[in-house]
Amino acid sequence: MEIIGRDEFWKNAVLVEWQHQYPDRKLVAEGPRSYLIDEDWLSALKVVATECNSTVTLAPTDPSRRTWMRQLFPTRDEKNR
Repeated sequence: MEIIGRDEFWKNAVLVEWQHQYPDRKLVAEGPRSYLIDEDWLSALKVVATECNSTVTLAPTDPSRRTWMRQLFPTRDEKNR
């Protein structure tokens, strides 16, 4: 899955809040915004993300497709670079 924050601060806020609320549930980083999680955690992670002005989406499993999708639909952070 992928965490999309309004900016880097809010994306990091999701990670900090998740760690605070669920210390036994570790997110496994797959890249700068992509993580592997247990499917059962998705609804709880979406709640945490919403509280931190962010969203959680299911990312395509193919990394090259993720890159392609980001080029088509950049986030606000990527547009400002």
